[in-house]
Amino acid sequence: MPFAPRTRVARPLLPVVALLLPVLVLFAMVGAAPAQAADGYRYWSFWQRGGDGGGWSYATQGPSSARPADGDMIGFRFAVSEDSNDATRPRGMADFAAVCADTPATDGTKRVAVVIDFGTATDAPDRRTPPTPRTECARVGEDASAGEALAAVAKPLRYNSAALLCAVSGYPETGCGDKVSTSEDAHAAPKGDGGKADGGSGPSAGLIGGLAAVVLLGAAAVWQARRRRV
Repeated sequence: MPFAPRTRVARPLLPVVALLLPVLVLFAMVGAAPAQAADGYRYWSFWQRGGDGGGWSYATQGPSSARPADGDMIGFRFAVSEDSNDATRPRGMADFAAVCADTPATDGTKRVAVVIDFGTATDAPDRRTPPTPRTECARVGEDASAGEALAAVAKPLRYNSAALLCAVSGYPETGCGDKVSTSEDAHAAPKGDGGKADGGSGPSAGLIGGLAAVVLLGAAAVWQARRRRV
């Protein structure tokens, strides 16, 4: 008989523990899961577009190899990208006719519309506002490369030892294809009032708190039911 009260108190606790255990495990998993950061690169991407006003296509050749024709458009965009599939296109809808309207055709040369997009402050290494995007009409020799067309309107250019385009019109001043963490840098999710990145892949604290509240309410109901039966 002296042990009966202890048995009545301990037995109702078992379903409470069973209900709380999944929530505790979930908290542990969320706290232990590290944030995964994808690797990207901050660089000038090279794009091509025909004079018919079609969309931009990521160039399959480098600027020094590509040979645009008279009436073509080439574009350069500075941004952080994981790869060519993730690369950011130059902004603006200007076509060849608009860019080269004041540059008449002449024999022995070709005209190439050049779009130069310096990106946004998010793309910039120092987070400062970059130069304003601009368009130029390059008049170059008939056999000139895209790189030569760019050099005709956007000096100084800077290349590294592997012929990677590092700077256009001197921007940026340093760096060349620098590796960055895209989840923490240019592609970071907008931040809410609490300073945490929204849209994460894990369960939110509000969701877990709600689950815990539901479980606790259920545990209380079980406890009350057991007391009535006792």
